[in-house]
Amino acid sequence: LMLFFPRPLQDPIRGRPKEIPHNEKLLSLKYESLDYDNIENQLFLEEERRMSPMGFRCLEISRWVICGLIGILTGLIACFIDIMVEKLAGYKYQVIKENIEKFTEVGGLSISLILWAVLNCAFVLVGGIMVAFFEPIAAGSGIPQIKCYLNGVKIPRVVRLKTLVVKVIGVICSVAGGLAVGKEGPMIHSGGVVAAGVSQGRSTSLKRDFKMFEYFRRDTEKRDFVSAGAAAGVSAAFGAPVGGVLFSLEEGASFWNQMLTWRIFFASMISTFTLNFFLSIYHGKPGDLSNPGLINFGRFESGLLGALFNSLNYWLTIFRIRYVHRPCLQVMEALLVAAVTAAVSFTMIYFSNDCQPLGPERNEEYSLQLFCADGEYNSMATAFFNTPERSVRSLFHYQPGSYNPMTLGLFTLTYFFLACWTYGLAVSAGVFIPSLLIGAAWGRLCGILLASFTPTSPIWADPGKYALIGAAAQLGGIVRMTLSLTVIMVEATGNVTYGLPIMLVLMIAKIVGDYFQEGLYDIHIKLQSVPFLHWEAPATSHWLTAREVMSSPVTCFNRIEKVGTIVDVLSNTSTNHNGFPVVVQVLDSDEPAKLCGLILRSQLIVLLKHKVFVELARSRLSQRKLQLKDFRDAYPRFPPIQSIHVSQDERECMMDLTEFMNPTPYTVPQDTSLPRVFKLFRALGLRHLVVADDVNRVIGLVTRKDLARYHLGKHGLEELQLAQT
Repeated sequence: LMLFFPRPLQDPIRGRPKEIPHNEKLLSLKYESLDYDNIENQLFLEEERRMSPMGFRCLEISRWVICGLIGILTGLIACFIDIMVEKLAGYKYQVIKENIEKFTEVGGLSISLILWAVLNCAFVLVGGIMVAFFEPIAAGSGIPQIKCYLNGVKIPRVVRLKTLVVKVIGVICSVAGGLAVGKEGPMIHSGGVVAAGVSQGRSTSLKRDFKMFEYFRRDTEKRDFVSAGAAAGVSAAFGAPVGGVLFSLEEGASFWNQMLTWRIFFASMISTFTLNFFLSIYHGKPGDLSNPGLINFGRFESGLLGALFNSLNYWLTIFRIRYVHRPCLQVMEALLVAAVTAAVSFTMIYFSNDCQPLGPERNEEYSLQLFCADGEYNSMATAFFNTPERSVRSLFHYQPGSYNPMTLGLFTLTYFFLACWTYGLAVSAGVFIPSLLIGAAWGRLCGILLASFTPTSPIWADPGKYALIGAAAQLGGIVRMTLSLTVIMVEATGNVTYGLPIMLVLMIAKIVGDYFQEGLYDIHIKLQSVPFLHWEAPATSHWLTAREVMSSPVTCFNRIEKVGTIVDVLSNTSTNHNGFPVVVQVLDSDEPAKLCGLILRSQLIVLLKHKVFVELARSRLSQRKLQLKDFRDAYPRFPPIQSIHVSQDERECMMDLTEFMNPTPYTVPQDTSLPRVFKLFRALGLRHLVVADDVNRVIGLVTRKDLARYHLGKHGLEELQLAQT
């Protein structure tokens, strides 16, 4: 990184940099690609040929079983989060409510405010410490990370068990701690982690191997299961199985086959069913399966605000990357936000004089009377003194006249800034519900204002309908998913009649928002400098060819290579390559070496670990041949080269790579245009693409970074720099 920047200001006391410089025009080299493409070496082909049709059928059945398990576990996690949040938040609001009622009469409400702030901070402190000190990757909603994983980027530690535990505890703490967050985004991440764990049939974190599902221990299978897990997460969060499938389609899987779609749909349905089943038992109505999702809206403009939200959050995140990079600072910031949220909510409720009568159909859980007359409640308290999901529901369903326009206006404004400040803190938190809440509030406000212009003729609909459309618009303006969002909204409201207006509003929100700023998740992916490949190559890139894009010179190995050479190349930290073309030299001729295969770093490490050398094979006839199982057992955390000891004598041995290399790697001629290279790379989920000349000599290698660094900027095509951070 120091190549690009002057030295940062040193903190004289600690000698640590005070400010971490952040430059957008960088792509980080710390992210590797997944090997989505199968390595069709001799071992793989022999195993596939040995398998009977029955064997393949059993594999297919076990895929379905895994998807069912993913659905059940994701549903159970959702159920656990839901019940815990309800219990903790209920307890907290009950305590505060009793306290406020006690002090309203005798004076001294400041004590209630302090109590509220302290309770909020206590929850957020637990969640913040877990995330900042134990597992920083669990911060935020996790959707950008899952999106990157499905795009083919290996984000370190994103699908570990530890991440899941921290995520679940963190999200319970941050929702119960009254932050402006939802629990929906983290559900999607949790689903992905569950899928990655279940499909491998073992836990590397717990060092337990159940000897199941060994065939699926490779990136190809794992990534497909993670897309099913993400879908199960969506469907548990919103009660929208079809929305979950479309989410995986829209955000994730790079190429799509029909069986995968069916399996993903199966996982989503099972997940919603599990959640409903256990929640119905918990609510004492076993068998009543009408509790759709963690959030249901009961039965029954915008792009600009979204773009504003995203721009504010973008500058805030850059500030955080630069200055708030120590764990203790991150926890302190989270505590500050928690206290401010409580203080703002309290002040708004305290100064609001919007009193509404308690009707027979009002079953307010925590209605606050404060300074209202008997039999009335403070309607600002309904908005603030509640978990965000309940507030959304009340905005959708209360009769016209339940809310005063002034109340709604103030609520929208304050909540907008609170939510914007909260997203990106070091706590696990989703952005779905807060954006729905902001949208619902201003949607309802528009509905009330429209109705007040024409007080005599009832031509405008119920303000609750405007709240629904506003919520859709705000969410669409922030996250920019059109297809899956429409379906999620329709499934969650259980009402198809609003499908068309929701679609229109989402399209407009996306078009208007994209004109100003990208979607929130894309911004966060960009800020982390991830080499993310979009659907298409940049529009003006036809004049670039593979020769200009590729990395060269390439480190190649001979088909029979000296062990010392291999160890030296792998140990060289300055290059740190992951794929090596294998070349063969024609004997007794001056012709250049020709390409005959490709071998990966991970394979070479397994070969060195098992000491598969030509000399040893001759001397020990009894030595068993290396099988695919040995490679699968080492996956996914292959040991680093430094941990493998090779003696001086062994360095002189030779290693034959013929059996283990992929003899048919994808290659392109050097004059192929960039869009064509990009299409091949993106559609097949490649990690390495060899560039060869007309006599099949290797002249370069195209990797993800070479393609991701070209993007359309304000002045046409721009090229990003690569940095090690």
